[in-house]
Order: sequence, then C-alpha cells, then structure tokens
Amino acid sequence: MKIKEVTCKTALSKSNLPGLTYSLNPYRGCQHNCAYCYVPNVLRIKREEWGSFVNIKTNIPNVLSKELRNKKPGIVAISTVTDPYQPIEKKYNLTRYCLEQLLKYDFQVSIQTKSKLILRDLDMISKFTNADIMISIGTLNDDERKIIEPYTSSINDRLEIIKQFSKNGINTSVFFGPIYPTIKIENLNEIIDTFTNYGASEIMYDKLNKKPGIMNNIINKAPNWKILNYDEFDYPKIYKEIEKICTQKNIKVSSAF
Repeated sequence: MKIKEVTCKTALSKSNLPGLTYSLNPYRGCQHNCAYCYVPNVLRIKREEWGSFVNIKTNIPNVLSKELRNKKPGIVAISTVTDPYQPIEKKYNLTRYCLEQLLKYDFQVSIQTKSKLILRDLDMISKFTNADIMISIGTLNDDERKIIEPYTSSINDRLEIIKQFSKNGINTSVFFGPIYPTIKIENLNEIIDTFTNYGASEIMYDKLNKKPGIMNNIINKAPNWKILNYDEFDYPKIYKEIEKICTQKNIKVSSAF
C-alpha cells in the first residue's frame, strides 16, 4: 500500500447527489479495495491501481476551517469517492478533525461508511443538531463479504454500528447495495427485518454497477463465485419485492439512482 501525504487547495466540493449540498473527501484512494467499486471509473484511475494507494490530504482540516467562514450552510456528504473511515483514518484522524470544524458551524453532515471505526466518533457526531449515518451492506453473508470486500468491517460489526448510533438518537439508515446477485428473493424479508431490528430507520437500495472493468475485476478475485450469473439476476424483481416489504412494514425506502 502506497501512502502519500499531499496538500489540497479546496475541501468542500459542490455535490450533484440529490439532497446533498457539498462533498468532503479527506482521502484520495481507498484501502478497502472492494471488487465492485465504481470510483476508479469516476476518477479515471486505472482499476489495477485502485486499492494500492491512498493520498492523505494532510491540510484539509485547515482548508475546511477557512472555507466554512464563507460557505452557505448546507448538507455535507462525507464522503463520496472514498470511505472516510478506512483503516488509515485511525492514524491520521482527518475525518474526525474535519468533523470538529463542521461542528463549530453546526453544518448538517451525512456520513456513509462500511467501517466500525466510525464508532470512535459517536461522541462528536451526536453533538450535531442534524446528522445522519448510512451504513453500506450488500449482503448478510459474511463469507461472501470476505471474498468481495475483504478489507472492510464484518457484517456483524456494521449491524452494531446501526445499533449504537440509532440508540443514541442519530438517524441511521442502510445503503443496501450493491445488492449481491447471490441474494434470493425469499431472503429479502429476513434481511430487511435484520436492518430494522438493529435500528435502521430507512433503506436505500442499489444494484451492482456494470461500469467497464468491474465484472472482470470481480471474476479475477472470485472466479468461482456465482456472480458469473449476473446477467440472469433480476434486479427489477428484487426492487419490487423490497418496495413491497418495506411498504407493508411501514419502512421508508428509496432507490439510490
């Protein structure tokens, strides 16, 4: 893993995602190296290089502090093209330092992660007037998770994040995505019940992205995985069932895109 300390000129970028004002990415690159990650396509990075480096924006808390003085209040998404709580955050604390700056101005924050390290910052996040946490979970099968996202927190750890944040009154949702194509329609009721029993107040779902290079990357990492039958997987049918179950259980649900 190549770790490089760099400086940045800006901290907040305009977000084009619905309902979000700004995006904040303390790191460029991600140690999680999930096989299905679409970010290399977005940032135009060679897929074989993704997961092998992380650039540390060492000055981003200071840059953010200066920007916040003149920025119109809005919702800050942390983060959109990397996980803000990937392992390197334990050493550099950039996400926590940025949260300190955002808290001074009480900007609303929206954090998405699949790392249990976020529990370290529960104390600070709970101080915001408005904060929401979204935990990414694509399957409840941790054996499959180990194959496709081996450097991420376990499914049980992620469920515990939901439990702890929701218990502390913080709006906590699940990004059910990318939905693993090994999931069967009869599994959905149990999966949704698991999310809500741990305290998720909302579910957002998404399919496995088929941007160039992603499927080859998955097959290279898991040649024997059932993902090979991806084209036969009926996402529209899965979506319809998710919507049906959530409606019956009075659970807020939405599609990512």
